Amino acid sequence: VQLVESGGGLVQPGGSLRLSCAASGLTFSSSYMSWVRQAPGVGLEWVSIIYPDGTYTYYTDSVKGRFTISRDNAKNTVYLQMNSLKSEDTALYYCATDCRSGVIWPCTDFDYWGQGIHVTVSS
Repeated sequence: VQLVESGGGLVQPGGSLRLSCAASGLTFSSSYMSWVRQAPGVGLEWVSIIYPDGTYTYYTDSVKGRFTISRDNAKNTVYLQMNSLKSEDTALYYCATDCRSGVIWPCTDFDYWGQGIHVTVSS
């Protein structure tokens, strides 16, 4: 399984970014896909999940109304649209799948992780 994130970078507070995660080596259309982040000096934080067919999405409270997770099963790709970004959103963002505990969400212990991509929100 390979997960490759892209789309991170430096953005000013209030700005937007869209992260992408291209997946291979798994049956993507059957996979629950999550985004997890780790801020500097802080532990992992589950951010969002999207169900295999895209019907259900869930978010941690701090990003509700600002972030939107979506997927394109034809492209084996999951996205995280991040709007109204705040300095506290600065973190290394990972896409991940297959929670080891069997819990669907929230989860920060996955079998498969991307390499992570930096998002920095600063003026």
